[in-house]
Amino acid sequence: MASSTSVVLAALFANGAIAVLKFGGFLLTGSPAMLSETYHSISDTGNQVFLLIGIKYGAQEATRSHPFGHGKAQFFYSLLVSVMLFGIAGWESARHGYSALREGGVHRASGDVTLLGATFDPVYVNYAVLLGAIAFETYAFWKAYQGISAQMDEYGWETFREAFHKTSDVTTLTALTEDTIALAGAGIALLGVYLTRTTGNPVYDAGAALVIGLMLMGFAIALAWENKRLILGESLPEPAEDELRAIVEGADGIADLVDFRTVYFGPEDLLVTADVSFDSELDSDAIDARITEIERALRDHDDQVGKVYIEPAA
Repeated sequence: MASSTSVVLAALFANGAIAVLKFGGFLLTGSPAMLSETYHSISDTGNQVFLLIGIKYGAQEATRSHPFGHGKAQFFYSLLVSVMLFGIAGWESARHGYSALREGGVHRASGDVTLLGATFDPVYVNYAVLLGAIAFETYAFWKAYQGISAQMDEYGWETFREAFHKTSDVTTLTALTEDTIALAGAGIALLGVYLTRTTGNPVYDAGAALVIGLMLMGFAIALAWENKRLILGESLPEPAEDELRAIVEGADGIADLVDFRTVYFGPEDLLVTADVSFDSELDSDAIDARITEIERALRDHDDQVGKVYIEPAA
């Protein structure tokens, strides 16, 4: 959990600073790409706040009304993040870029600007801001990359695609997704601003804004889909679940495994239930001892296992 928090705090710091700088660049140049990037960074900053709320709320202890804890809060707040990413950053960026393309031009501030006694073309502000954004986002991306890489090493996932579909740590997943598209968006905006400056054709700047918006909406939909699977109560991936099933089936005193289920109740918080038939010669004390051994074996095998319920079947 501490790792997820540090990832989110790194992204919050980076996006908050970048949003202010990008908006300043837009005010000086009127660049649609810079406005799209401003929407993007404002949305990302708000998203980090939601993720922090999810981490804090999800860490609350179980209560009578929430007997399995509040871990799914992180899934809910991550879903809100994907909605914000689509609705605020993606839609507004795409709409503004499309409007600029239809108008056939980009309204730009005229003349040079003077800052701290130096006079220069305002387009250089955009260059500086976007390069600075790439530097900040690279730092945030690296933190998220380390977080997801640690999970890949721990669970033996071979590709980021596999990790994207299997991880229950949606906080790190969301931060990594945001940081990836933030880097790509800053690069696209820099290219659009540069091409418009070089060629004098405003279509590149406006087109960059549209591309950024469409990219944000696409990633938002993918992120929402991944959160949906966990909110609805996804089980452990089949190969990993089969390993836990084998532990129960192979335990001493087990005659038959009648039913076996797993479900995530929070990031890396797995509930395991099993209905088993014990050997008929075992008395109640022996059965209790076998159940305790099975629970310990399951937790030793996978540290995601939280609660375990083993029910002797008739």
